[in-house]
Amino acid sequence: MPFAAEPVPILAASDLVEVRRRVIAAARALDLGLLEQTKLVTAASELTRNMLQYAKCGRMLLEAVDEPARRGVRLVFEDEGPGIADLERAMQDGYSTGKGMGLGLPGTRRLAHEFTIETAPGHGTRVIIVMWKR
Repeated sequence: MPFAAEPVPILAASDLVEVRRRVIAAARALDLGLLEQTKLVTAASELTRNMLQYAKCGRMLLEAVDEPARRGVRLVFEDEGPGIADLERAMQDGYSTGKGMGLGLPGTRRLAHEFTIETAPGHGTRVIIVMWKR
């Protein structure tokens, strides 16, 4: 594996710089194309901002995924915040419980090749995205 799966703490807005730096480095290490790199760092930025806004803190885990027929990057964002009360609604474009445009989660789903979200009110949220090398 070209990089270690090491948690990146997300505690303040300034941590977005470190998240972006690590995601770009991982994408480059796996030789992802420029389009995949851009989509991945954009998705990671959105998830980091959402985490800070709603959960106040959390962590990101970067993992190289090396399967027989493909390689990619998996990002896991975990927090222990309030969770998402209405996930179906939160995944709709334009819906926001905050001041945003409501494009973060649905936009991230469109940017990533794979997108999984696990959440429960009072139990936090876990979002997993994967970007495969084309």
